[in-house]
Amino acid sequence: MSRTTDILLTALAPAIWGSTYLVTTEALPDGYPVTLAALRALPAGLLLLTVTRCLPPRAWVGRTFLLGSLNFALFWVLLFVAAYRLPGGVAATLGAVQTMIVILMARGWLGTPIRAGAVAASATGVMGVALLLIGPEAGLDPIGVAAGLGGAASMAAGTVLSRKWQPPVSALSFTAWQLTAGGLILLPLALIFEPPLPPLTATNLAGLTWLGLIGAAATYVIWFRGLARIEPGAVSMLSMMSPLTAVILGWAWLGQALTPVQVIGAVIVLGSVWAGQRANRPRAAPLGAPILAGAKPSA
Repeated sequence: MSRTTDILLTALAPAIWGSTYLVTTEALPDGYPVTLAALRALPAGLLLLTVTRCLPPRAWVGRTFLLGSLNFALFWVLLFVAAYRLPGGVAATLGAVQTMIVILMARGWLGTPIRAGAVAASATGVMGVALLLIGPEAGLDPIGVAAGLGGAASMAAGTVLSRKWQPPVSALSFTAWQLTAGGLILLPLALIFEPPLPPLTATNLAGLTWLGLIGAAATYVIWFRGLARIEPGAVSMLSMMSPLTAVILGWAWLGQALTPVQVIGAVIVLGSVWAGQRANRPRAAPLGAPILAGAKPSA
């Protein structure tokens, strides 16, 4: 499969994640962020474990729980805190900063060179997300800002480490391990810090089914598959498709206004995502240059 096909397939994951805000606000009970995150992660993880019948070996248990915390438990909790304390546009813009954090972490943990084009594409994308989402009424709350930046760092670390630590199993099994670990971390936190959920309606159950089966199980299989094939900096740029999808759904489903500034922001986001793929593409070795041991050709 070509690199372009891998990129387009991987981009489906953040595009679908853009539906999370709509589903959460329109179909789920308000005020239970940790409980809903646990119900999103744990059933999906257990279902995938049932399908794959593959448990992590003892040597991988620690890594699995760390990745499950970074990619799901810590990230989702901080995301909810930021969403509650900040206007949605500010929270999403802070989240977009994770593309820059990935570039720095990939340099330290993977030895990936920092390229000016990748940094420029990332910064431009953050600006595009800001134009797309931040309105004149936006305010800043210190705790919300800290949670937003912490969530961005958590996702960035999970992204880079998921590339660094590649177990000899399928993306389906790798996703099952992490979702289950993240859900097991979230479950006791939900029981301790949140009241019991009210009786769930058919709409609530449909929302949880969408977020669990599609928004977690299916999309994270695609995401981790992409991380195994594409550079972390290129993959992280694709996450900017999420706020773009959220705005389009708000306009199409909820009848929210779409201003000229937002349209400009959307164009900038798409352009930066495209530029980010080119800037993060591995450089071809010069003709006749020796191939390093263990190096793999790019797809």
